Amino acid sequence: MAVRAVPSRVEAAERLAVEAGFEKSCIREVGRLLRTAAASKPGGVVAESGTGSGVGTAWLHSGLGEGARLVTVEREEELARRAAGVFADDSRVSVLTGDWRLLEPHAPFDVFFCDGGGKRDDPRRVVDLLAPGGILVLDDFTPSAQWPPRFEGEVDELRLFYLTHPDLDAAEVLTTPASSAIVAARRRAPR
Repeated sequence: MAVRAVPSRVEAAERLAVEAGFEKSCIREVGRLLRTAAASKPGGVVAESGTGSGVGTAWLHSGLGEGARLVTVEREEELARRAAGVFADDSRVSVLTGDWRLLEPHAPFDVFFCDGGGKRDDPRRVVDLLAPGGILVLDDFTPSAQWPPRFEGEVDELRLFYLTHPDLDAAEVLTTPASSAIVAARRRAPR
């Protein structure tokens, strides 16, 4: 059986995560989804909230076109510094340190992996930061076979918000048997 290649920057960021004791890195299944999303916008602006050690950033980078740029933000200064080192040789990548709102001046985004701030605390603003046709990826959900989606016996209002937002065409996709992600595209014009 053929082995799926993992980009060298992803491996470097995964090593950083282990060294830093950071246990919330992007899983490889989501990473491949991120690479695909970034590759679909070869001249686009790609953003990420929640850099961590840079694993998701590295997956986004692996799909980044020559004319694209990638901006990511991490609250924890040491993690941001280490992650920035993985991309120090590529001027298309900016690693910011601080609150997720530092991304706003770089919007609108053609791809936005919202893995940190914004996803829960300001979902309306997250949608507003997307360019028309922009792709939003949100991970770390638990699959639900029910509608409306449920988590721990309650309606998952956050997931419901993204899946039913009038400006988004959204789908929930399994990333593993126990995890899912929401992938959404911002509509180009209101319906």
